[in-house]
Parts: sequence; structure tokens; C-alpha cells
Amino acid sequence: MSQQFMQRALEVSRNALPDCQPNPPVGCVLVKDGQIVSEGFTQAIGGNHAEVEALNAYQGDVSDVTAYVTLEPCSFVGRTPACAKTLVTSGIKKVVVAMLDPDPRNAGTGIDILKEGGVEVEVGLCGQEVSTFLTPYLGKS
Repeated sequence: MSQQFMQRALEVSRNALPDCQPNPPVGCVLVKDGQIVSEGFTQAIGGNHAEVEALNAYQGDVSDVTAYVTLEPCSFVGRTPACAKTLVTSGIKKVVVAMLDPDPRNAGTGIDILKEGGVEVEVGLCGQEVSTFLTPYLGKS
């Protein structure tokens, strides 16, 4: 079942194109009790990233929600706050990530922030498919 949620996050990520560039087109879905309760994708440059869009669209308690994200949440402040920290402070308890971000500014530190914040993290679900889609867009931001 969780594979279908990551597949949906990948579908949602396509909505980010072409406006999100040079950022990668990332998708995020929030799931509660086996149902998608919110979706988000990377907005135009300077706008919210996928995780923030999904969190903003869901006004309920996130302590029993799982986030499915196509790319590791960012760990650094650029034009927007660090998504990994935003997820931690939201109170979310689990994040499933398709692939790690190869950007050296992130490259695993987003995962570290989540884990240090008490968030359960899984990496690699649908990783090959997401990597095939995202690779042309990575390293350009």
C-alpha cells in the first residue's frame, strides 16, 4: 500500500514543472489511516517546497500522519526555510523518502535532522523510478 502513496507523490511532483525550476520537481503526500489527506508540490522559485505545501493544506493533527516525499527534505536555509526542520516542528512522526538528495548542501543531512528530531524515516521506496524522473533536474538549484 505504501508504494501507491509514493507513486502518487511522484505524480503530484509533475505538477511542479516547469515553474519550480531550477529547483527539482518534488511531490509530497500526507497519509492518515491509509488515506491521502493532503498533497503538495514544489512551487515557483522562492515559493514553498512540497512538504510545506502539503502541511499547509492539512489543518489536522499530524502526529499520526506519514509523509511520502520523492526527494530528501532540504536541510539548509536558502530562499525558503529548511523543510526537514519544518517537518520536525510540525510534530509528524514518520517520513518516507524515495531518494536521498545528491546536492552536497543536503546529501543526508535532511535525514539526520529528521531522525535527531525523533521522526521515523524510511528511504528508498520507489527510489529507482523517482531517481529516473528527478535526475535531469538535480544539481541545478
